[in-house]
Amino acid sequence: MAINVEYINPFLAAATSVVRDISQIEMKIGKPYLRATEFESDSVIIMIGITGEMRGQVLLSLSYDNALTMASKMMMGMPVNDLDDMAISAISELGNMIMGNAATVFSTKGIAIDITPPTLCRGNIKLSQSYASNICVPLDGDVLQMNIDIAIRNE
Repeated sequence: MAINVEYINPFLAAATSVVRDISQIEMKIGKPYLRATEFESDSVIIMIGITGEMRGQVLLSLSYDNALTMASKMMMGMPVNDLDDMAISAISELGNMIMGNAATVFSTKGIAIDITPPTLCRGNIKLSQSYASNICVPLDGDVLQMNIDIAIRNE
């Protein structure tokens, strides 16, 4: 099942603006592609579910080092050397901020969605879902790279 680009763009706009606002890093949007949701051993993944007029999940994935960089930026430049509880909280909040921003964009288009609390996962992970194709969009900045995996369908 193909996904409408109008359902992808709000997530990308939210991610690039939130990352820019909290870290002063400009992210370039890469070419979207279909992929299986499999992650390497150094991956940090923020998983957030979507309910309402659209259903599915969005995954924000970063390498461990990129997660530390982002957590440091979110904690006012304080050095972060390990994904401790404070860093995990910061990275999870990044997911909340991006998804809350996207939900606001969808509401201006007359699409009401709710988001679940973020779940942070690490390491070798393979997820399977049968309800929607998984679209991966890479985001690249000078010192930060992340992927957004979007698997949603309009109810």
